[in-house]
Amino acid sequence: MTTDNTLDPEVLVLQHLLEDGPGYLGQWLDGEGLRWRVLCTEAGDAFPAALGGIRGLAVLGGAWSANDPRPSLRQAEALIREADARGIPVLGHCLGGQLIARALGGRVARLPQPEIGWLPIQRADSALAREWLGDDPRPVVYQWHQDSFVQLPAGAQVLASSPACAHQAFALRQHLAMQFHIEITPDKISDWLEQPDDAYAVQVLLHRNSVQDPATQRAGTARHLGASQVLAAHIYSRWRERWAV
Repeated sequence: MTTDNTLDPEVLVLQHLLEDGPGYLGQWLDGEGLRWRVLCTEAGDAFPAALGGIRGLAVLGGAWSANDPRPSLRQAEALIREADARGIPVLGHCLGGQLIARALGGRVARLPQPEIGWLPIQRADSALAREWLGDDPRPVVYQWHQDSFVQLPAGAQVLASSPACAHQAFALRQHLAMQFHIEITPDKISDWLEQPDDAYAVQVLLHRNSVQDPATQRAGTARHLGASQVLAAHIYSRWRERWAV
């Protein structure tokens, strides 16, 4: 990770929980030779009061609800609003996408059923959706969520949906909010499956059409990870194209 404190980072990554790190996003940033810094609330890092001279902001996921009364979540939303005002592109993964929605005037709520595992999404048939998400109309992506952005900020455009989640991704100005985990890696999936939350075993039984058991998830990782990382690199490149020169 290129985190030399003597240099100003080009990218700031906001992490909430120890088990939900940058994953493939960090690999991509390193591969591009970019200077980036990650701050993790659970590790004791404080999010900054202001963004400084960064060019891109990424906000990661986590098991918390975006509606939880946690000061770090409200600070993340303040930084998203600052980025929006300054024209800095924000990229939100799962909880991070929900925080973009809340920060810019949308609403986050619990869905009737969760999505967990490797599941297809339906890409919208629009130029903007193809620009952000590529040409595959039904990519398979990794999900682990029950909340979602149920009301979008004014002017946002839906880019993808699924049967359980009407808003899988939206774009607004220079920003992209995703409900899925495009940064996923095999290590992250293994960590999550080793210590799932208490509700997971019940959810597997109640929602077989949207919640996969561990064996199905591991088989899906072998089958879908390569295409997922190709899509991730595409999304991250579109995000980078929006950075100010």
